[in-house]
Amino acid sequence: MSANPDAGFASSPSLTLRRRLNASPAKVYAAWTEPSQLMQWMHPFDTTCIHAEADVRVGGHFRVIMRAPDGEDHDVSGTYLEVVPDARLVFTWVWRSTPERESLVTVMLRADGNATELTLKHERFFDEAARDAHEGGWSSSLDNLVEQFRHS
Repeated sequence: MSANPDAGFASSPSLTLRRRLNASPAKVYAAWTEPSQLMQWMHPFDTTCIHAEADVRVGGHFRVIMRAPDGEDHDVSGTYLEVVPDARLVFTWVWRSTPERESLVTVMLRADGNATELTLKHERFFDEAARDAHEGGWSSSLDNLVEQFRHS
């Protein structure tokens, strides 16, 4: 067994996405941590967010269920590993359909004038196909978030 718990992840696929949002870091943080707000933007492509819960504290859990037009539910959950209000969230990411494929998401928020620079890093993907699928999903959801704040 390796002394470094991250040793097996050094070469696993990851992705990094950035967005500039027309809102303060506190408002963007709330969009990530308040279930009613999560439901407004966490619905990539043509899915609908039908459930969101978030116990935002180290060791707390979140769960989001998105429903596709064909009625299939996409159920993801995880555990918060790091919580820095208005600045940083780190959490595991596990699909109910593939619980053995736990990955790691880091969301960083930085004030940029009257806006916020958001950086999302998603690491420890099972393979490149999983990374590519998530890149599309995250891009779509983050575009929804940008749009949400464009009109606020």
